[in-house]
Amino acid sequence: MPDPNTAAADAVTDDALAAAAAFQAERRYLGAVAYRLLGSVADAEDVLQDAWLRWQSADRTDVTDPRAYLTTVVTRLCYDQLGSARARREAYVGEWLPEPVLSDAADSPAEVAELGEQVSVAMLAVMEQLTPAERAAFVLHDVFAVGFDEIAPVLDRSPEAARQLASRARRRVRGGGRRAAVDPVEHHRVVSAFTAAAAGGDLATLVSMLDPEVVWHADGGGVVNAVRRPVHGAPYVTRLLRKFTTRAVAPDRPLVPTLVNGEAGAVWYAAPGTVGGVLAFSVENGLVTAVYVMVNPEKLGHLQEV
Repeated sequence: MPDPNTAAADAVTDDALAAAAAFQAERRYLGAVAYRLLGSVADAEDVLQDAWLRWQSADRTDVTDPRAYLTTVVTRLCYDQLGSARARREAYVGEWLPEPVLSDAADSPAEVAELGEQVSVAMLAVMEQLTPAERAAFVLHDVFAVGFDEIAPVLDRSPEAARQLASRARRRVRGGGRRAAVDPVEHHRVVSAFTAAAAGGDLATLVSMLDPEVVWHADGGGVVNAVRRPVHGAPYVTRLLRKFTTRAVAPDRPLVPTLVNGEAGAVWYAAPGTVGGVLAFSVENGLVTAVYVMVNPEKLGHLQEV
C-alpha cells in the first residue's frame, strides 16, 4: 500500500517544481517590467527576489494566468519602492541617470529597435518626471500593452482613472523632450561615427555632429568628478568633449562600441574587466541631441565586459 506521507511529499515537490518553472518562464519579462519602472538593475533584482518569495507562498490554486498575476505582484512592489526612490533621488548628488544595461554591439540595430524605444536611457531619464502612479500606468499600458481594466486594481484606481494617468504621463514624456522615433540603423550610424571621432580625438568631426541645442547629461553620483547639472548648447558641450577626449579616453582606455539599453553607445574600461564609464546618445535629424555620461561606479558594478 502506498505511503500517504510519501504521496503528499511528492505532490508538494511537484507543486514547487511547477511554481519554479512558471516563475522562471516569466522572469525575463518581469525583470523588464521592474527595470522600466525603477530604472535600477539592483532594485529590479530585489523586486524579483521578493516576488519569487511571494509566489512560492501564495495559494496558486486559482491562478490561471501566472504572467498577469506576477505582473501585478511586481508592479505593486515597484510602486511601493517608487515613492522612497523619488525622495532618495531628490537628495542625490548631481543628476540621476538610470543604471545602464549593455549588450553585444554585433547585434543588428533593427533587431533591437523595439527594445531601444521602450527602455532607452533617454526615455528612462524623462520618466523620472512622472509620479509613481503615472509611471506605472504608462509603462504597463504603453510599453507592455496591459489593459486599463488590469492596471486599475494594481494602482487602486478605476479603469478610467488609470487611463487618465497614462494619458497625462504620455503628455509629460513628450513635453520632457522625448525624441521622435529614429531609425535604429540611422542612430547606429551617427553614434558609430561620433564615438569613432571621440576615440580618435577628432574634435572637429565631433562638433560638426552636434545639434545646436545639444544637452550633456552626466551622473557621477558625487563619487566621480562630473558636471552636476545638464549642460545646454553646442559651444558648452564642445568644451566638455575636449576634456573628455583628452582625459577619459586614452590608448589604454579606448571607447568600445556596444549597445546601451538597446541603442548604439559606447563603454570604456578603467581597468581590464572594470567598466569606467558608459556613453548613451539621443539622435535626431542625423545630429546628436543629447549625450548621457554614466560614471558613478555604484551604478556600473553589475556590468560585465562586452
